Amino acid sequence: MFQLSDTLIHEDSLVRLRHDLHREPELGLDLPLTQRKVLDALDGLPLEITLGKRLSSVTAVLRGGRPGPAVLLRADMDALPVQEDSGVPYASAVPGRMHACGHDLHTAGLVGAARLLAARREELTGDVVLMFQPGEEGMRGAALMVEEGVLDAAGSRVVAAYALHVTSSVLPTGYAAVRPGPMLAASDAVTVRVDGSGGHGSSPHSAKDPVPAVCEMVMALQTMVTRTVDVFDPAVVTVGSLHAGSAGNVIPQSAEFEATVRSFSRETQTKVRAGIEQTVRGVAAAHGVDVAIDYQENYPVTVNDPAEAAFGLRTARGLFGTDHAFEAPRPVTGSEDFSFVLREVPGAYLGLGACPPDRDPATAPYNHSPRAVFDDRAVLDAALLLAELAAGRLQGTTEEDS
Repeated sequence: MFQLSDTLIHEDSLVRLRHDLHREPELGLDLPLTQRKVLDALDGLPLEITLGKRLSSVTAVLRGGRPGPAVLLRADMDALPVQEDSGVPYASAVPGRMHACGHDLHTAGLVGAARLLAARREELTGDVVLMFQPGEEGMRGAALMVEEGVLDAAGSRVVAAYALHVTSSVLPTGYAAVRPGPMLAASDAVTVRVDGSGGHGSSPHSAKDPVPAVCEMVMALQTMVTRTVDVFDPAVVTVGSLHAGSAGNVIPQSAEFEATVRSFSRETQTKVRAGIEQTVRGVAAAHGVDVAIDYQENYPVTVNDPAEAAFGLRTARGLFGTDHAFEAPRPVTGSEDFSFVLREVPGAYLGLGACPPDRDPATAPYNHSPRAVFDDRAVLDAALLLAELAAGRLQGTTEEDS
């Protein structure tokens, strides 16, 4: 439906929007400057716009020319607390903040999709909900928007939802990937605090040392995973922070570690949580120390509906060519809060290449790196792909959907 010629008048303005967003990155749920830029970019389009109450989101509904169901397109808008070192002329002007994950490109791409779809509004059999979301980076912004009604913004529950994510490496510009089932991992966070009783290092028998207990817990967790989790439904437990004591000859009162847990099914996520809690408590009991566990289930698994993933793959191949769109062989161990949307409605989450042509995708700095650079041409790819997903889904809608 949408060809390159359809977007030529928008391409320069979309790139300018992306650069403007990149220069002024904002963090978390409150993105007033970003919200204003999005509203200005959407100005003049036939959209019904609602702003978020607990976050600076933008929800825009485009009504099609013919009655039908609604589909949703999402772009995340927040940046990361990273000091940019990319060398691009439009680099962040805000110290300690950077669009190191490409959300500026996602946002500009969704604006482009809105323009494309609005230009052909009369051809659409149904409505399109445009979800501009803050707080993807650890703030559960998608969950908040779901709670505020984004899935029902068109007046009825959307029948499908789509999102994409660009990569500064791995995939060259002009390539796309998707897979049915788990696309990204669930992400949990656990903090374990062990309390003993302090003493002098020369007399450990007179104290209750939390340090060997914590060390044993860390090692025991690795064994627990390998001996209780199916290797074909895997999980990863990584302890990234461990703190205890302040002097080499003093037994500390307490010790603490923090870990991240990744899994690809609800069953494994539940099993690993139970295993962590049982292992930690058992080791603590053996050492005669007390333990407190703070376990947070942050993001569920991002699961692509098989039919929607197949549709996404066909759509990407139609746009980029059969040899430039493929089924990803395995999921990604990163997490994504679009999972909160896909938990409620069927849909698909796709990867989109944005590695610049002068870089090797195998060695280029990956997303979240201070040196990550994303190809401006991918803005156009994102706009085309999102618009085609929405229009194609509405065009192929069954009577049951409507």
